[in-house]
Amino acid sequence: MSDLADHDSGTSGQGLRPILTILSLWRRRAPGLVIGLIVSVLAFGFGLALLGASGLRLAGTGAGIVLASALLLRLLGVGRVVLRYGERLTTHDAMFRALADLRVWFFRKLARSAAGGLGFRRSGDLLSRMVGDVEALDGLYLRILVPLAGGLVALPIVFLLALHHGLGLALVLALLFVLAAFVLPFLAGRLVNHDSAALAGRSARLRVSVLDLVSGLREVRAFNAEGRMLAGLQARESALLSLQQTLAHRNAVAGAASFLCQQLAVVVVLASVAGLAFGRMNPIFATLLLFVLFACFEIVGGLTRAGALAGHVAHAAGRVVGVDAGIAPPVPAVAPATPSGHALRFRDVGFRWQPDRPPVFEHLTLDIPQGARIAVLGPSGSGKSSLAALLLRVAAPQTGAISLGGVDLAELDEATLRSSIAWLSQSTHLFDDTIRANLLLGRPGATDAELWQALDQAAVGDVVRGLPDTLDNWLGEGGAGLSGGQGRRIALARTLLSPAPILILDEPGAGLDAETEQAFLATLNTVAAGRTVILIAHRLTGVERLDRIWRLSNGIATAAAG
Repeated sequence: MSDLADHDSGTSGQGLRPILTILSLWRRRAPGLVIGLIVSVLAFGFGLALLGASGLRLAGTGAGIVLASALLLRLLGVGRVVLRYGERLTTHDAMFRALADLRVWFFRKLARSAAGGLGFRRSGDLLSRMVGDVEALDGLYLRILVPLAGGLVALPIVFLLALHHGLGLALVLALLFVLAAFVLPFLAGRLVNHDSAALAGRSARLRVSVLDLVSGLREVRAFNAEGRMLAGLQARESALLSLQQTLAHRNAVAGAASFLCQQLAVVVVLASVAGLAFGRMNPIFATLLLFVLFACFEIVGGLTRAGALAGHVAHAAGRVVGVDAGIAPPVPAVAPATPSGHALRFRDVGFRWQPDRPPVFEHLTLDIPQGARIAVLGPSGSGKSSLAALLLRVAAPQTGAISLGGVDLAELDEATLRSSIAWLSQSTHLFDDTIRANLLLGRPGATDAELWQALDQAAVGDVVRGLPDTLDNWLGEGGAGLSGGQGRRIALARTLLSPAPILILDEPGAGLDAETEQAFLATLNTVAAGRTVILIAHRLTGVERLDRIWRLSNGIATAAAG
């Protein structure tokens, strides 16, 4: 079941396409984001005016004249403070709302891809995308676009102010500013671009390792594998820290180069004051120019680091928008077809998760009549879960076709597919919420009577009635307040609430002891009457009622007697 997980843990976007996709997803927040940019530029303008006026007052004091009043400085100071506060308020508010929209979009995209394909993905990789990669995207606006807007405003100010003394000086100062604000950040981004992709991958792999260790701690201890697991975790942590140190060193070098450009600009102005270059400059004008240069270089001081950050942001954007990489392509925008019945057919299906990996299926042909109860058996890696992924359209075959009621799955609209097939995975999750809320995920409009009926069918109704708050009893994360068998039955009740005529049961007894597993599978014999049941398992327990058994081996399904 790790096929898709291994595939998408390394997915990353290249070029500007993922960035443009993210920006298009933020269209609803465009007014707030634009207002934030405007307020940021105004705050920079007031800061620039304050430093310029301060320079004039300082120079005027030395010359015995008043070039800027104290009242003007107070007004500019108050205005700068207010605008700086407004900048933080507007930019961060707009960014938080945009990131919230992005997370909602992320969840919806998962939900649309056949139950999100969650049972076929590594939870650590999804967590890395949803938390680390989405949070990294705040740098796109706050650390790249906002300072870049300030730099674009500052460049003509530097040039036009220096032009009052001479074209040569204006060109030199503008060139130094362009180097610090645009060229060095661009070069820094190109320099760390490859390492940024590696950084995202190593961060994701570290999260996967941590979650694997935490979620499987009992098994790890049972097999005395703590040392091996911890060694692997520490190795991935060291690899991540090493790469972070490399990137930090390169950022420091780029930042030093930017600072050098600023110091060279100061030297050029001082050389002009001394009459060594570009003609002798008036000391009062030189003071004004120096203060303005300090303000302009300050606003773009972070752009060099932002350039290095841009590579990480681009790859984070690629991983976020590529959350359904490897998922079946979207259904063409044509009139949805209507299946005539619910018989399933695999015709000469060929499938592999990645082009460079061996095929899972080659020329797979399989018929599942409507209402049949079948089992698909096979060892790990034989393709059992891949079969479920194809039926759920989490993935699409490269050759051949899969049909439902005579209609190719690729031609079905999402609603028809979801209403036809229900899935109980071996890793079905119970949320840290009430039993009612967990059940309503199966059918949001279900009544209490329907909820109790589903619980009784799953043979867990009496357990729930015995709880203090019955349906409103709060479950812990993963159903921690229940035994493994009780939690699996709650998940079964949620699945049974779906009116889907086809049930896919992927290792429903995983994690249960032998007695609990047999009781659970015996329950399935009665509650799924009239539905097509596809039981995916390593082995049979002997209590299943089946019409046919198929064994998967080398990508071929072979009928078995039992």
